[in-house]
Amino acid sequence: MENQEQAQLVSDGVAPSDAPKPPELSIADLQNIRTIIDAASKRGAFGAAELSSVGTTFDRLNAFLNSVAPPPADPAAPPTGPAA
Repeated sequence: MENQEQAQLVSDGVAPSDAPKPPELSIADLQNIRTIIDAASKRGAFGAAELSSVGTTFDRLNAFLNSVAPPPADPAAPPTGPAA
């Protein structure tokens, strides 16, 4: 199937390396989505019947981001660079 798609791209005058890349999401994108969900829920954008699924989705997204994001820097902690 992939060879057929590549052949179609070549016959259309598009080299496979010029084919559009699939969309990607970064950690920053997911953090923005979390912020959007939080703001929308605070503003009453979701109906009562939707709150359960929105909350479940938010909790799963939040748990994922907490597991992959580095912990926030503590401004009170001493720097951990090389000694001078």
